[in-house]
Amino acid sequence: TRYIGVTGVQTCALPIWKGLNHLIYEIVDNAVDEHLAGYCDTIHVTLEADGSATVTDNGRGIPVGMHEKGVPAERLVFTTLHAGGKFDNNAYKTSGGLHGVGSSVVNALSTYLDVQVSLGGWVYHDRYERGVAVQELDEDGLLPKIGKTKNSGTRINFLPDPEIFEKTRFSATDVKSRLHETAYLNPELTIIFEDLRGTEPVKEEYHEPEGIVGYIRDMNHSTEALHEPVYLKGEADGIQVEVAFQYTNEFRENVLGFCNNIYNAEGGTHLTGFKTTFTTVMNTYAREIGILKDKDPNFTGADIRNGMTAVVSIKHPAPRFEGQTKTKLDNQ
Repeated sequence: TRYIGVTGVQTCALPIWKGLNHLIYEIVDNAVDEHLAGYCDTIHVTLEADGSATVTDNGRGIPVGMHEKGVPAERLVFTTLHAGGKFDNNAYKTSGGLHGVGSSVVNALSTYLDVQVSLGGWVYHDRYERGVAVQELDEDGLLPKIGKTKNSGTRINFLPDPEIFEKTRFSATDVKSRLHETAYLNPELTIIFEDLRGTEPVKEEYHEPEGIVGYIRDMNHSTEALHEPVYLKGEADGIQVEVAFQYTNEFRENVLGFCNNIYNAEGGTHLTGFKTTFTTVMNTYAREIGILKDKDPNFTGADIRNGMTAVVSIKHPAPRFEGQTKTKLDNQ
């Protein structure tokens, strides 16, 4: 549970499918990292009829060459914690797959995991069962080639292990919500979702060129908005920040925080910074225009954010989270 949050119904407050679906998110996050690096514009996520999940991207493809440790680099990615490209600062400027553990953890928690890498004109194949490689290597100790291709990218198909998870049926509703959210945070990315488990296959495509402004509109679609969404973007010390907000006639606030495309359900330092700064700016402005007199106390942050819907999305080269599920950002 350290890496995905939950494996059984009673292990913590999260529903079982939260931990189960997190397996998909770990693989998707790696594909999104390829997009952020400029090498991937389309991700396919399929819930297969047999209960497995398939994630395919058109990025560069996981490296398949011989690693200095004497095994194909791809095998290190799927069998060794912290062996991912996230530790090479030149590979990913920002990364949602922070620790480089995602692929290996998904592999360890799956009955099987099947990998096809399209790279350099060839399709390479590898396969694992409960985390152990079962695909024989070729005479050079490399992954076997199973075909030719003009494309590049990675296809990962895996089946959650019923000996670890009490239930192994993915929640389509939760997966679709997460994928749509990811599309809002990456306006140049297209994500295609398919669910082949029912009598009628379901297919949806997510592409949101408006980015988080579109996300704000979506969240406020059933309420009375008081103005058009306000969008701000900036960068400092290598950290990119995007903010969009809009006020409605609702007596509540809805402020969401994301770091490197990961939703931080418990907030963190980026939301604290936004709220503090926004409160200061609004109180300063209120005094400048005379709404607050010298003797009046400042408006509280809760007062100012009443009716606000906001999205704060940052891209950080070295984020620190509380736990692998990344529910809270801890950078100062």
